Amino acid sequence: MVIRYRLVGQDLGGVRFAISPLNELALSLRTWRDPGRFPLHLPWIRRMERQRGRLDVATLSLLVNDDLWCPDFVTPMPRSPLTRLEDEMAVVAATPAEVVARDLHALHGPGRLPAPLRGPGALRRIVDALHAYWEVCFAPHWPRLRALLEADVTHRGREIAQRGLAGMFAGLARRVSMAGDVVEVRVRSNVDYARDTTGGLTLVPSIWPSSASAPISPLEPPMIIYAARGVGTLWEPQPLPAPGALAALVGRPRAGLLVLLATPASSTELAARLGVSTTAVNQHLRALRDGGLLVSARHGRSVLYRRSDVADRLVAGSSPG
Repeated sequence: MVIRYRLVGQDLGGVRFAISPLNELALSLRTWRDPGRFPLHLPWIRRMERQRGRLDVATLSLLVNDDLWCPDFVTPMPRSPLTRLEDEMAVVAATPAEVVARDLHALHGPGRLPAPLRGPGALRRIVDALHAYWEVCFAPHWPRLRALLEADVTHRGREIAQRGLAGMFAGLARRVSMAGDVVEVRVRSNVDYARDTTGGLTLVPSIWPSSASAPISPLEPPMIIYAARGVGTLWEPQPLPAPGALAALVGRPRAGLLVLLATPASSTELAARLGVSTTAVNQHLRALRDGGLLVSARHGRSVLYRRSDVADRLVAGSSPG
């Protein structure tokens, strides 16, 4: 089936890009339903399976159906490449009850909803379950994911400048095309509608789709979620950099951590990026902090580390050139 978005008047220039932490979170639940469809993400899937005992599995597993669709209200349209999870969660928490019921029935079909999705407390349960899922499984990886998504947005912007809007859409996904002022998205689900893009069309890169998708309901703002570039290497452990002189002074692992900590990061995030245990990273971080080369500060539930002024000078002095 096909969803058609007609760009009208000023909307011909109203195609914008945005990044959505909540979209990434919700769409990742597809891996729970059918992990075999996501071979590139198997390293992450295996790690996350060990964390599910800390989550509301009963609720989260019902936010994806057999067609791998999510309810539209848990994937609200992001407004910019700088969208924050907290802002998106606030939008979801304020969803009217009739919209929640409409989307859940569209997801699971007419009739009685599964117990975790019924009653006045269903929306609160969904929001709480998604919050916990983010903290346990996503927060440590988000800086890396965001960097990949931002790189894709930059690439698409260059394509528009070099090839025009139709050229960019031609390379966006095999299911997406543009003819005249109409953008078509071919979808697997039994959905077929056409609408004008009053207010513009938002394009959202994601690490989860194999192609592209759009909201099930024509009442939702025009949006296309498409597969970002570079996902194939996303979960490969990041090489640990270490300038030779600095490695000779403090050892290669600690020198590499000092290079990475030009921007603040938690031990959990660093472990995820490097493909090692959090315990191993913590040992090095504590030693570097005790030696005056790192400073730390609590940020929410995490402790963030960054280089001290002394370490900044050491790293700068040991870098080539």
